[in-house]
Amino acid sequence: MDQINLFPLLLSFRVALTATLFTILIGLPIAFFLSRSKSKFADLLDTLITLPIVLPPTVLGYYLLVLLGRQSGIGRFLEENFNIRIVFTPTGAVIAAMIVSIPFLIKSAKAAFENIDTNIVNVARVLGRSEFNIFLTIIIPLAWRGIVAGITLGFARALGDFGTTLMVAGSIPNKTMTMPIAIYDALLAGNRELANLLVIIMTIVAVTVLFTINRLEKKVSKRGPS
Repeated sequence: MDQINLFPLLLSFRVALTATLFTILIGLPIAFFLSRSKSKFADLLDTLITLPIVLPPTVLGYYLLVLLGRQSGIGRFLEENFNIRIVFTPTGAVIAAMIVSIPFLIKSAKAAFENIDTNIVNVARVLGRSEFNIFLTIIIPLAWRGIVAGITLGFARALGDFGTTLMVAGSIPNKTMTMPIAIYDALLAGNRELANLLVIIMTIVAVTVLFTINRLEKKVSKRGPS
């Protein structure tokens, strides 16, 4: 068998980690807003956030191509002013992974925020704490289990994304070919031996990551109540 190229696996991890980081930074404030707001705008935003879960990956990829492609307003502006291209680049893979994974974090974190006793938060306000301080020192620690669960699911989803990433980033060897796309290409080429090996590697990696995160969560939870 030909030597295994580890680039798709390394790229998948890099894309998933980067996407998860942006998912946390963007998703947590949105989840907190949705958990506190009862407005029609919040309902609409919640609906839009849920769409990546139910829409086919090809539809999501198409929307991203229309929004960020070289002929779009955003894509043309970025390329002409900053020489930045999104489509068929690792950046496009990160954006695609973030779009498909962020609903899992937001949904899980929102549920955790909603279960927090508001009396605790109100007491902190009476004591003069700022909203930002309350969010970081009270709300996040109380909701950490739901947040970690959302991060885990989001990371796993970003690591295994195929359809959306393929449409936005393509399958350029040693540039945008992630592990799921490498498996697909191996099957198309009729190389079932390589495809089987890549599937086994991907499965072992995914199980290891999820098992490790679950064990860390249990160890942290044993140190004290949330």
